[in-house]
Amino acid sequence: MHVDSIPLFTGLLIFAASIISLRLGISVAIVEILLGSIAGNFGLRTEPWMQYLAGFGGIILTFLAGTEIDTKMMKKTMKESLLIGGMSFLVPFVAAGLTAYFLLHWNIRASLIAGIALSTTSLAVVYSVLIESGLSDSRIGKLLMSSTFITDMGTALALSVIFVKPTWSMLLFYVVSIVIIIVASRFSHHLFNHKVFKNKVVESEIKYIFLLLLTLIYFANLGEGHAVLPAFVLGLFMSKYFGKQSEHHVVIQRLRTVAYAIITPIFFIVGGLRISFPLIAASIGLFLLFFFLKITAKFLGVYFLAKKYIPQGSMYTTLLMSTGLTFGTISSLFGLQAGIINQSQYSVLVGVVVASAVIPTFIAQKWFIPVEDEDIFED
Repeated sequence: MHVDSIPLFTGLLIFAASIISLRLGISVAIVEILLGSIAGNFGLRTEPWMQYLAGFGGIILTFLAGTEIDTKMMKKTMKESLLIGGMSFLVPFVAAGLTAYFLLHWNIRASLIAGIALSTTSLAVVYSVLIESGLSDSRIGKLLMSSTFITDMGTALALSVIFVKPTWSMLLFYVVSIVIIIVASRFSHHLFNHKVFKNKVVESEIKYIFLLLLTLIYFANLGEGHAVLPAFVLGLFMSKYFGKQSEHHVVIQRLRTVAYAIITPIFFIVGGLRISFPLIAASIGLFLLFFFLKITAKFLGVYFLAKKYIPQGSMYTTLLMSTGLTFGTISSLFGLQAGIINQSQYSVLVGVVVASAVIPTFIAQKWFIPVEDEDIFED
């Protein structure tokens, strides 16, 4: 495909995905991933601008997810979040790592990459589905997002502790992230309330949030890290400005509109473009093994805890916690670039990660959307 036609074709994919999503009643994120995977195997390739926008889209989704968290409720349900999120990471990590090492005879480093990649839950996918399902403000939705954050925290820590060598640039990234989070959470109201900026067509508030996120991305790249978790924490700390009772809630609504119109669709389409059908077909047995291993391990790690704490939404919670995308792809790509896994192993892992973003989400939306209940949390 000629490079000049890629933006046009990408725009057609984004529009087609929205129409198909509305017609079939399934998440637009699923459709965007599927269309991206099909287009990628028929000639569409990623351009540098697409890769950057995709990364930015993932960060925006993560930030938005953080703003949806009710901090008071998060404290109240901290035990549930830690248990569900922790086991959602630990069981698949151990199961996939041991399977790769003992059954498939991968070396220890490659096995650890497999365990990390398949332990993830995609906060971006979970957030998008909850928004479309109208559950982002529910207690189930808030518990799901906080549990997903715990899972991704485990994944990020595992990748950093096991593989990433500490550097001064990485330390700088952590320091800058902490400073941005503290300063933004304490002083952003001065900008939001200033009459020069407030409710003007130039949307200074949204540009300010973009600047904060772009700064996190810059220093993350400098430190060879990733801005996903700092972006979530930034959203979490700034959520006090964007509650439904706040006059600034409209800022998040406008930011969501901007993001969902063009930026986040590219994130999901690029995720689909990473799938190579020929390479997966050549290793279909390995693909199926890892896919069913991930889903089974997530079920064992999440379902029984969810059954105890949120019985009306236990299967829905388990299925959405089975999704992967952002950190699963990041972990796999890190392993490939570091020479820990080969191209075939990379394609299988990314294929499983993307498939886990599509199939469990589709099943959850079609058959297991819960009805919110005032007494949904069990003592």
